[in-house]
Amino acid sequence: MDKLRQYWLLARFDKPIGIYILLWPTLWALWIAGQGRPDWLVVTVFTCGVVLMRAAGCVINDYADRDFDPHVARTQLRPIAAGLVNPKEALVLFAGLCLSAFALVLLMNPFTIALSFIGAFLAASYPFMKRFTHWPQAYLGAAFGFAVPMAFAAQTNTIPAVAWVLYLAVLLWALVYDTMYALVDIDDDLKIGVKSTAILFGKRVREIMAGLQLLIIGLLISVGILENLSWPYFLGIAGASGFCIYQQWLIHGLDKPKCFKAFLNNHWFGLTVFAGLVAAYW
Repeated sequence: MDKLRQYWLLARFDKPIGIYILLWPTLWALWIAGQGRPDWLVVTVFTCGVVLMRAAGCVINDYADRDFDPHVARTQLRPIAAGLVNPKEALVLFAGLCLSAFALVLLMNPFTIALSFIGAFLAASYPFMKRFTHWPQAYLGAAFGFAVPMAFAAQTNTIPAVAWVLYLAVLLWALVYDTMYALVDIDDDLKIGVKSTAILFGKRVREIMAGLQLLIIGLLISVGILENLSWPYFLGIAGASGFCIYQQWLIHGLDKPKCFKAFLNNHWFGLTVFAGLVAAYW
């Protein structure tokens, strides 16, 4: 039973924030693609797929970081870093989660199945990017956001222009919230040579993230205009903008606990946008 508990912790099922921030943009895409009435089989498959692929991403992340995590205060008690799960077991668990997600995708159309291979590659390769580039947060956005074109493909068997506008918004959103997350580990990352946008942006990190947040809001407004969405959607965007302001206040002094709190607050950003979407179509 203890081994199963360690697998559970390795997949981060005890910390659902990652599921939330991956699920919200997936639901945005499904609601837009379905004009407010998405196919419930597609919704179910994508919701379960989000849970499974987020878990798989956490497992392969810890496998990739197994030599780094013991040297970082926040991660040194993770199952692989603490020696409670060996790397081979982690790879088997990763494969099992991916195969389970793929079995679900087989219920979708051929276009979506083909796209799933790109999504799986992005998810599996992301953890290794921090060794080669200061932009792993952007790569994470590309991986997390790929659920958007997949959702349109599953719902409509095509990927319209609005899907790519939404995809860019989601990519930039992940870049912002994962930079907030990286600010928590910046001292340890500098010591062990891990790269991140938190390091790259330096003293201008708050200003750059504020600019990106403005761009995200602009892209989400563009989505509403392209889709002729009614006023509740834009009210939701206004509410989400308020959360951006709150996050900027939290990270003002770059205090690590407050930066982590700002990261967690992105759940409410995603929920508010989704609530606006549902209300607009309703």
